[in-house]
Amino acid sequence: MNQLKSREPGPDAAPAALPGTLSETLRAELIAFRRDLHMHPELGNQEFRTTAVLKARLEAAGLRPRVLPSGTGLVCDIGTWDRARPMLAIRGDLDALPIPDVKTVPYRSTEPNRAHACGHDVHTTATLGAGLVLAELDRQGRLPAAVRLIFQPAEEVLPGGAADAIENGVLDGVGRIIAVHCDPRVDAGKIGLRAGPITSACDRLEVTLDGPGGHTARPHLTTDLVTAAARVAVDVPAVLARRVDARSGMSVTWGRIEAGHAPNVIPQAAALSGTVRCLDLPSWRDAPDLVHAAIDEIATLHRAKSTVDYVRGVPPVVNDPVVTELLRDAMSARRGPYAVEDTEQSLGGEDFSWYLEHVPGAMARLGVRTPGDTRVRDLHAGDFDVDERAIAVAVELFTAAALIDAAPKH
Repeated sequence: MNQLKSREPGPDAAPAALPGTLSETLRAELIAFRRDLHMHPELGNQEFRTTAVLKARLEAAGLRPRVLPSGTGLVCDIGTWDRARPMLAIRGDLDALPIPDVKTVPYRSTEPNRAHACGHDVHTTATLGAGLVLAELDRQGRLPAAVRLIFQPAEEVLPGGAADAIENGVLDGVGRIIAVHCDPRVDAGKIGLRAGPITSACDRLEVTLDGPGGHTARPHLTTDLVTAAARVAVDVPAVLARRVDARSGMSVTWGRIEAGHAPNVIPQAAALSGTVRCLDLPSWRDAPDLVHAAIDEIATLHRAKSTVDYVRGVPPVVNDPVVTELLRDAMSARRGPYAVEDTEQSLGGEDFSWYLEHVPGAMARLGVRTPGDTRVRDLHAGDFDVDERAIAVAVELFTAAALIDAAPKH
C-alpha cells in the first residue's frame, strides 16, 4: 500500500510530454480569471458579463467566438473543420446559484445572494484554458483536428440551458462531447470516471392542496390541509417505494412546505415543492404518471383537492464507454493511471445529459479537494470552494483528450 501511494501524483505533478501543457503564466492567468468569475456570479440566462469577458479573451487569442442568440453563452471553433470528420466538443457551464457566499476569501462574491457554489466558474475557466492552449497548438500546426468549445448558460435552470444550446446548433458537426464537474470528495490532481449512468434524472415538483378552511376547534367539519400536506410529504415517497423497482433509485424529496398563518385557523391552501430523482431512464419516463397518482390518492384520502405541476428536468448523464476511455487515456497520459479513480452514480442532476441524447460523450468528476483536507465541503453550499490547482488538471485533461481523439487510429 505504501509503495502504491508513493506513486500517486499530487495536484502539482509534472504532466507527461504530450503537447498542450500550461505555462506558469497561463496557470496564473486562469486562476485570476476564475476568481474574477467567482466575484461576479450571474444566474442562469443572465450571464451577460461572463459571456462578455469570455468573448474578449477568446478574441484576444485570435479566435472567433459566436454568442448564442439569447445573448448569453458562446460557441468557438478552434482549427479548420474537415467536414468529413466530426469535431470533439468541450463543454463548460456558466451560471451561478441564488445563495449567499459565506466564505472569507479575497475573491468572495460581490453579488448579494449569488455564489458560484457548484464550481461552474472552474468548468468555464478550464474550458477557456483548453481553448487557449489548443489555439496555440493550432498556430504551430500541431492540432490535427478542429475542436469546438461550448460555453453554455443556465445549467441550473430546469430543463437546462443545454436544450436551448442544442436548438441553436451547437452540436452541428460535433461527433463527441466531453466535460468535467467539480467533486469535493476527490483530491485535486485526480478525476473520477464511470462508464454508463453517472448522474440521475432530476425533475421539479410543485403541489398545491385546496380546501374550504375553518376553525381548528372543528377539523371534522372541514379539510385539515395542514395534516393533508404533512401526509403528502411523508406518504407519497413511501407509496412510490412500493410501486417502482428499488433499483431505479426513485426519490421524492421536499424542499418547501407552506400552510397557514394563524394557530387557530385551518388554512384554505397548502403548498409543497420538491424534486423527483431517478437513476435510470425507464423509471424517469414513468415518473410523472406515478407521482401524480400517488399525490392524488393521498390528498383524496384527506379530502383535499390536489393540483400538481410536474416540471420535466433532465435525464441521467449516461457516459459512453468509448468516450469514457478517451478521458481515462487522456488523464493517464498526463499524470499516470493512478490519477484516475472509479466513481459512483450520484442522485445529482446535470443537463449535460441532453447532449448525450444526440452524440456520445462523457463527463468526468474533477477532484477539487486539497489532499489531506479533512473538512467536508459540498456542492450548492455557501462555503463551497476548490483547490485551484484543479483548473490546470482539467485543462490538461481536455487538451490531451483532444489530441488523442485526433490522432490517427491504427
